[in-house]
Amino acid sequence: MSFDPDPRPTGSLLSDALNQLTRLVRGEVALAKAEVAQNIKNAALGVGLLAGAAVLALVALIVLAGALVAALGHLIGPGWAALLVGIAILAVAGLLALRGLNALKPENLAPSRTVRNVQADALAIKENVSHVDHKH
Repeated sequence: MSFDPDPRPTGSLLSDALNQLTRLVRGEVALAKAEVAQNIKNAALGVGLLAGAAVLALVALIVLAGALVAALGHLIGPGWAALLVGIAILAVAGLLALRGLNALKPENLAPSRTVRNVQADALAIKENVSHVDHKH
């Protein structure tokens, strides 16, 4: 395999390399911004789900308190029905809380695609520079 040197002057080659590096960095910054914006939307959804879970948990506690009062007061059907409703609402609140907490995990908020792209770009640049150094 033969190596044909680029006939352009070194200054031109460096200028081209700098322009390409600038475009690469701008592209990665744009990707990071888009990814962070999406992750913020996901975090907002997580906060909303947690708020919903808190409201439902409060309702469940009220219903469970009413059920306990009714169950102790009557020891028949209506109290146990209220108890079952309260437990069902509490279960829904628990599911919402789990989903909300999952959306707020740090690994779900970090711009992981951007990090992978930057690492791949750095590796490609390193290999390219190493490849050029070995030919001279």
